[in-house]
This record gives sequence, structure tokens and C-alpha cells, in this order.
Amino acid sequence: MTPRERRAARRQMPGPEVEAGAMRRRRKTTITPAQIIDTSLNVIATEGYEALSMRRLANALDTGPASLYAHVVNKADLDELLIGRLCAGLSLPEPDPKVWRDQLRSVCTQMRDQYLRYPGISRAAYAMAPTDREIVRVSEGMLALLLAGGVAPQAAAWAIDALLLYVAAYCLEICIMEQRKVHDEADWVVDTDELRSRLSALPAESFPHTVRYATELTAGQGHDRFDFTLDLMIDGLANR
Repeated sequence: MTPRERRAARRQMPGPEVEAGAMRRRRKTTITPAQIIDTSLNVIATEGYEALSMRRLANALDTGPASLYAHVVNKADLDELLIGRLCAGLSLPEPDPKVWRDQLRSVCTQMRDQYLRYPGISRAAYAMAPTDREIVRVSEGMLALLLAGGVAPQAAAWAIDALLLYVAAYCLEICIMEQRKVHDEADWVVDTDELRSRLSALPAESFPHTVRYATELTAGQGHDRFDFTLDLMIDGLANR
């Protein structure tokens, strides 16, 4: 079996014969896809997503890069496996037309929390054409929620992409900010009081609204802005 054939096989629903064959193969090999994913996530959790490469992963597994290609095609394939693992941890509710917006918020919030456990991993979700069953499971679940809320199919399809893209971007920005604080000793850049002071000090004749609403522009704690934007997007869909 070539790596590409193995990748295709992962997308198929396993039958008894496939499962038995996989078990026999696992007994003969020292590295499994699950080990690759677990080790990759451990590297990301401790060093960040940017530290993960096929060579870094091979070193962590105490093997050569060539051994990895028996299970994954390339880094993009590994990225899909990682996002698939995170998606496997998401709980998808049974669609309820009465509370579909709350249900959709819950799925997005779960995805946010999964991304934030592994600094920078949301970068792996960009420009991905997923075929992993767990990723498609989440997409299917979100589509069911949107359709239950009366959102038109085309709008629902694009909304899934927009919502997940926002969640990924939000988490990536947090990761970048945290990195700057640590590596550049630039706490002041993201300090709310410092930013508010700088905006308030601008010449009012040139920036009247910025100066007047400096407090509003810098307001929000924790995930306040995330919740606001998510509500804005979902409520907008409900009003279409």
C-alpha cells in the first residue's frame, strides 16, 4: 500500500476485514497514525505549531522522516489528521429549530477551545479541502443546524466556511499576540490601558471619533469580542 492509498483507505468506513487487517499491520509496525497524531499534538502544545515539521516529528518519535511517509503523504496530510483529531472531540447536538443559534454557537466555541489548547494549530485549517471523516462530520452537523434554523442551503454552506474561518483566525491572532509578548517583550503592545491612552492622546481635530470612543474601541475582556462577532454572524443568518 502506498501512502496515498493509505490516505484513501482512512476515508473509507472500515469493515470487519479492514479492521482485522489494520490490527495485524499494527502488530508489525512500531509507529501508528495515532502515535503520529499524539506526538504532533504534544510538540505543538509545548513548542507551538510552527515548530512542527516532518523532521521534528520524526525526531520526537525517534525515527527517520521516511518512516512517517508510510502513514502520511506530506505535511498537508498531517495537518488534516490533526484537525480531524480536534474535530473528533466536538459534541454535535441534535438540531432543534427553537435553539439552533445557541447550538451553533456551542459548536464554534468548542472548536475555539480545541484550537487554543495547541498554540497556532488553527493555521493548519487554512486552505484545506477536507476529506477526513471527523472534519466532514462537523461540517455535516453545522449544516444540519443551519438548515433546521431555516437558513437557505447555499447561505448555510457558505456560512459554515465563514464561521470556521473566523474561529481559526481568532485563535491564530491570540497565538501571535502571545508569541509577541514572550519573544519580543512587547506586553505594552497588547496592554488595554496603554492602547487606550495612545488613542486618547491623538489630535482630536484629525481623529475625533477615535479619541471620543477610545474606551469603546479598546473594551472587552476574555472572549467578549469572539462572542460578539459570533452573535453578529449567526443573527445575521437568521435575518436573511
